[in-house]
Amino acid sequence: MHSFFRAVARRVPVLAVLAVPVVTLPLSGQPGAPPPPPPSISASAVGEAQVVPDRAMLNVAVESQGQSAAAAASANAAKQTRVINAVKAAGVAAAQIRTSGYNVYPEYAQQSGQGPRVTGYRANNTVQIEVRSIDAIGKVIDAALGAGATNLGSLNLFASNPDPARREALQKAVAKARADAEATATAAGGSLGALAEIAIDPYNPPQPMMGRVMAQTAMAAPTPVEAGELVVQASVRVRWQFVPAQR
Repeated sequence: MHSFFRAVARRVPVLAVLAVPVVTLPLSGQPGAPPPPPPSISASAVGEAQVVPDRAMLNVAVESQGQSAAAAASANAAKQTRVINAVKAAGVAAAQIRTSGYNVYPEYAQQSGQGPRVTGYRANNTVQIEVRSIDAIGKVIDAALGAGATNLGSLNLFASNPDPARREALQKAVAKARADAEATATAAGGSLGALAEIAIDPYNPPQPMMGRVMAQTAMAAPTPVEAGELVVQASVRVRWQFVPAQR
C-alpha cells in the first residue's frame, strides 16, 4: 500500500507559487484615460455703479408723561394719533405707516435712606413711515413735528429698484476680470481662449444711506433732505482657457 502512494506522488507534478511583481501604469498612460485638462486662467473682479435713492424710511416717536400708566398711555395715544393724521395729510398712505415700538414704564426718584420711589410714568410710541418720494420727505418731517412728534430718527434713503445699476456693475466686473486675465495671458506668452466658467457671487443690496434730521423750533422753511447716491457692487469669478503661443 505504501509503495502505491509513493508511486502516485511521483506522478503528480509539484505546483510552485511564484511572487510576480505588479507594475501599475500611471492613469494618463493607460489606454482610454481622459487627457489632462487644458491650462486655464481665472480672475475675479468687483464692479460698481451708482443709483439715486428714491424712497426713505423714517422713524417718528411720541413721548408722554403721566401720574399713572393709564394717564401716560392715554396722552401718548392722543398725540400719536394727531401725528399719524398729519403724516397722512402730507400724502403718506396708511399702508406705509406701521408701529415699530411701544412701551410704558415707570420713572423713579432716589430718596436718601430709602428705596427708589415711583414719581410717574412715561409712554413711548414709535411708528415707521415709508416715504415714496424724496421730494416729499421734508414735507412729511415738518408735518410730524408740527403735530407733536418728539423724536425723529433713523432716516434711511434707499432705491426701490437697484436692478439696472446692479446689471451695470456686473458688466463692469466682467470687463475688469477679462482685462486682468488678458494681461496675465500675455505675460505668460499666450492668449485667452474660450470662456470656460463664470460665477456671480451672492448679491448684497446697497446699504441705506443714513440721513440726518435737524428739528428746529421755528419751521419757517421746509426741512431740506439731499438724496445723494448709493453705490451698488457686483462680484464675479471667471475662468478662460489659456492658449499658448505657437512656436
